[in-house]
Amino acid sequence: MNVQYPVPLSGAKSSTLMWAQEHEVGAQALQQLRNIAALPWVHGVRVMPDVHLGKGATVGSVIAMYQAVSPAAVGVDIGCGMEGVLTSLTAADLPDDLAGIRSRIEAAVPVGFRAHEYPVSVRKLGLDRGWDRFWGSFSSLHDGVQDREKKAHQQMGSLGGGNHFIEVCLDDEDRVWLMLHSGSRNIGKELAERHMRIAKALPHNADLPDRDLAVFLTGTPEMDAYRRDLTWAQEYASRNRAVMLALVMQAVRESFAQEITFEKPISCHHNYVAEETIDDLDLLVTRKGAIRAGLGDLGLIPGSMGTGSYVVRGLGSEQSFYSASHGAGRRMSRNEAKRRYTVDDLIAQTAGVESRKDAGVLDELPAAYKDIESVIAAQSDLVEVVAHLKQVICVKG
Repeated sequence: MNVQYPVPLSGAKSSTLMWAQEHEVGAQALQQLRNIAALPWVHGVRVMPDVHLGKGATVGSVIAMYQAVSPAAVGVDIGCGMEGVLTSLTAADLPDDLAGIRSRIEAAVPVGFRAHEYPVSVRKLGLDRGWDRFWGSFSSLHDGVQDREKKAHQQMGSLGGGNHFIEVCLDDEDRVWLMLHSGSRNIGKELAERHMRIAKALPHNADLPDRDLAVFLTGTPEMDAYRRDLTWAQEYASRNRAVMLALVMQAVRESFAQEITFEKPISCHHNYVAEETIDDLDLLVTRKGAIRAGLGDLGLIPGSMGTGSYVVRGLGSEQSFYSASHGAGRRMSRNEAKRRYTVDDLIAQTAGVESRKDAGVLDELPAAYKDIESVIAAQSDLVEVVAHLKQVICVKG
């Protein structure tokens, strides 16, 4: 049966449109969306096809608020997003054994809880703009993170774990792409959690349906402090991805004898806040597990570590608040994935991909995620496909 999207969410108190069917979303996530829509500051909610339960606010949600922001609607990995670049390499240039390239990438970029022993020399990578200003503003961040500056320097240019990844991919024309997914590392999490605690203690949040949805209000010192730290963490995430991409490009160059060129990178946040005009109103828009898909905006929508990803171009849908999904979205929790599947399943589902195939990444196997093809099909009115990518190397923490 063909469904005409979007569909309204039943029982929502403010305008809530979904690019998913209610029976696909799950009762807990639906109630979470209704709780969000009931907040008095909410102008509207838009729900992407990769939607699933989150902490406080649902992953795959776009929330437009009037003079208010809920930190939970951004998430703890502030500024998390994607970076991708087309190379001059083709499939014919790649060696039969890709383990060497994977090893070079893993040597260049720390993964999991690891960090660089010494801060990366960004100027040697050609990334020499704005760093003094950026690091100079660290002292203005929340007092509780002032002892984290050294760690933040060392984690700049590191991947993290979970669903973060670095991939070498082929498009349908056998051109080689580099792509990665990461965010603001520990410093973003530290800032987010501190501000969430502050928000929960504010009197105007006392009677919310879910205290995790606590908000800051425009014109208050608490909102000013959150927006200051949020903006910094979003920049940290963007710079982190740029440093990693430069390190990966360098590792790939060192793996080949011929000269390699790179196109202009595509970059997009999918956990962030932006000031935008929607329905002729100046609103604060949070995208948690969603990307901006304004007319002509380029974006990256990844699947799982064995199924491939998409480069897309936004169609500028006003109905969606100019948004699209950020990925395939989980269809089961990490614990459920570990209960239901084995390492043998992981090996089978990632056949043909040079990657980790052990219990440490079992919860990231393709079966734990929604079908990326269905997710892309459900938002054909939001984005057009520019390229389909299939990974041949996947680095995970």
